[in-house]
Amino acid sequence: MAVSILDAFGLSMFLPLLQMVNDSSTVDPEAMGNLSFLLVGIEAMGIQLTLGFVLLFMLLFFLLKGIASYLSAVYYVILKQLFIKRIRLKLLRALNVMDFKRFITSNAGKIQNTMSGEVERVAQAYTSYFESFQQGVMVFVYMGFAFYVDIQFAILVSIGGTFTNILYKVIYKHTKVASGKLTFSSNTYQGQILQHVGNFKYLKATGMVEVHSDRLENTIYKIEAFRKRIGIWGSIGSAAREPLLITVVASVILVQVNLLGGELATILISLLFFYRALNSLAFMQQQWNEFMSVSGSLENMKDFQKEIELEQDKNGNLCFDKFTSSIVIENVNFSYGKASILKNINVKIQKNKSLALIGESGSGKTTLVSLIAGLIPPDSGNVYVDNVPFKELDKLSYQKRIGYITQEPVIFNDTIFNNVSFWSEPSKENLQRFEKAIQQASIESYIQALPNGKETLLGNNGINLSGGQKQRISIARELYKDIDILIMDEATSALDSETEFAIQQSIEDLKGKYTLIIVAHRLSTIRNVDRLIFMDEGKIADEGTFHTLMEKYPRFRKMVALQEV
Repeated sequence: MAVSILDAFGLSMFLPLLQMVNDSSTVDPEAMGNLSFLLVGIEAMGIQLTLGFVLLFMLLFFLLKGIASYLSAVYYVILKQLFIKRIRLKLLRALNVMDFKRFITSNAGKIQNTMSGEVERVAQAYTSYFESFQQGVMVFVYMGFAFYVDIQFAILVSIGGTFTNILYKVIYKHTKVASGKLTFSSNTYQGQILQHVGNFKYLKATGMVEVHSDRLENTIYKIEAFRKRIGIWGSIGSAAREPLLITVVASVILVQVNLLGGELATILISLLFFYRALNSLAFMQQQWNEFMSVSGSLENMKDFQKEIELEQDKNGNLCFDKFTSSIVIENVNFSYGKASILKNINVKIQKNKSLALIGESGSGKTTLVSLIAGLIPPDSGNVYVDNVPFKELDKLSYQKRIGYITQEPVIFNDTIFNNVSFWSEPSKENLQRFEKAIQQASIESYIQALPNGKETLLGNNGINLSGGQKQRISIARELYKDIDILIMDEATSALDSETEFAIQQSIEDLKGKYTLIIVAHRLSTIRNVDRLIFMDEGKIADEGTFHTLMEKYPRFRKMVALQEV
C-alpha cells in the first residue's frame, strides 16, 4: 500500500510539470482535481512551486517509494523462506512418525517427488500467489486515486477492464487442469526413476533396459506435453496484456473527450493512475495464471500432508530405559489387507538369550521381527516388553535400544567412520568404540589397508564396496551403538564363506551380552543359538535347540542335509 500511494503521489507531480510547459511561472492546483490538496499542502509549507521544487518533490516521493519497495521485498523474502522451511520440516517430521505398515504400501515416487520437486513448485506457487495479492492491493489503491480524480472516467475504464477478465478466466481454467495432470505424471516419473536406477544392473545385464526405458520416455513425453500446454496458455495471457490495456484506455479517452465532454487535464492524471492500475491488474492476472500452473502441486501437497498425518504411529508415553527381563508375544495375528501373515503367534524372548527364526520364504519370519522391533502393531493379541504392554511404551526410546542388521546393507554416502559411528564426534572414547566395533565385525584389516583409512568415502549406497564389505560395515555400526537387542535379518546372506565364519565367531562372542534375534536361511550361522523357532505359513510349527529339532522334525533335518551343514 505504501508503495502504490507514494507512486501515485509521485505521478501526480507530472501534472504541474505539464502546466509549466505552457507557463513556467504559475501552477493551478485546481487543475489536479481532487488531488489539489497535494499542491495546496506544499504551498502551505511556504514553498513556492517552481520547476525545481516540483522535480524535488517528485524525486522525494519516488525515493520513498524505493525505500518502501525494498522493505517490502526483504520482508517478503523472510516470509517466503520461513514458509518453505516450515513445509519441509513439517513433511520430514510427519514422515518420521508415519505408520510403517502404511509406508511400505505407499508410492515411493510420490513421497520423493512431493518432498523435493513439489516443495519447489509450492515455493513458486507462494511467489505467484503473493505477487498477485500485492498487485491486487496496488490495483485497489490506484483505482481509489483514479476514482478520486475523475469518477466518470474511472467507471468507464473499470467496465472495460472487467471484459478483459473473460479471456483470463479461460486461461486459468485450462492452466489448472494441465497443472493437475503435470503433478500426477511427475509423481509417476519419480517412481519409475527410482526403479530404473535401483534395478539398473539387472536391466542392463538382461538386455531389458530399453524396455523399461520406453516406460520412462512415455512419461517424459506426457510431462513435457503438459508443460508445453501450461506455457502456451501463459504466453497468450502475457502477450495479450498490453494490447488489451491500450485498447481499453484509448476507447475510454475517446468516449470521455468526444461524447462526455471530459477535461483532458484530469483525464491525463486519472489515466496515469488507471494505466498503473490496469498494468497491476494484468500483472496480477499473469501471476494468478502462474499460480494456477502450480496449483496441482498445492493439491498434491495438501493430500500428501493429510495422508501422512492421518497415518501416524500410535505411541505410548512410558519411556524405555533398558531391557531387563523379556519380550512376550501373546496370541498375535497380523495381515496385510486380506493376506494373513502371522497366525496366533506365542513367543517369549529372554534377556541375553539367542533366538533364531527359520523357515521358507514367506513363512512370516521378517514380519515377526518387524513386530518385535515395533515397526508394526499386531491386528490382535498383545506384545509385552518387561511386562509392560508395548502400546504403552514410547516407541522411539525402545527402538534406540535395538540394533538392526538387514539383508540389504544400509550404507550412507559418507566416510567409513561416519557410517559406523552415525556422525558421532571423533573423540578419544568414540574412536575406541569405533576400533572395537570394526574388529568385532571382522573389517578392521580392510579399513587399515585403505589409503584414507576410516575417512574413506563409500560413495552412493556403498558403490565402492563388495556385498560382504557393506554388510560388515552395517554390522559394525550396530555393534558401535549402546543397545540391548540385536536383530540380524538375513545379515550373513551376502557374505562369502570365510567372512561368514568370521561373523559367526563374532555372534558367538556376542552371546550372553546381547539379546540376539537372528533370521537365517543359512543354518550354519545359527546352529549354536539357545533356541530355534521353525515357522511355516505364518505359524510356529516347532521350536527347540538345533539338535532337538534335528531329532524330532523331519523338515528341518532335510533343510540341514540340503545345506550340508
